[in-house]
Amino acid sequence: MPDVRWKSDPEEHDYPAAAAYLGLLAGPEEIDALIGLLRAATTRRWKAKDILRASGLPLLPVDNPHVAADLRKIVARKALSPVLLIRGDLMSGRALQVADGYHRVCASYHTDENTEIPCRLAAPSTHPSPLTQPGAPAAERP
Repeated sequence: MPDVRWKSDPEEHDYPAAAAYLGLLAGPEEIDALIGLLRAATTRRWKAKDILRASGLPLLPVDNPHVAADLRKIVARKALSPVLLIRGDLMSGRALQVADGYHRVCASYHTDENTEIPCRLAAPSTHPSPLTQPGAPAAERP
C-alpha cells in the first residue's frame, strides 16, 4: 500500500460537513465559533491510532463504502483532505470529536496505524455559561 498523500488545507466543503455533525452536539453559536477556530488553526499531525484512541471511535472495516473509496484514492496517489478535530477533555471524560474525516482516519489506519494525519484542532470554550452553572435557578437553565 502506498503512503497516504495529503492536501495542505482542508477542502471548503469539509467545514459545512463538520458543522452538520457538530449540530448534533452543540448550538449554532458554539458551532460557528468552533468552525472559525478550525479555519484559523494551524495544521498539525497526529498518528491515526492516536486519533482513534482519543475519540473512542471504532476502526471501520475496509469494506465500509467510504473507507473503501478513500483507500482507492490512496492507491491512486490522490491527496486526501486534512481532518477536522474538536479537542476532548481528559478531566471531564469528553472524547476527542472527529468533526470531519472519520473515514479518512480509518483508511489511513488501514495503510499503517502510525500514519501521521494532518489535522486542524479546535478547543471548545472551557468557560461555562452562567445559565449552566450548578447554582443557576432551574427556570434559567436551558
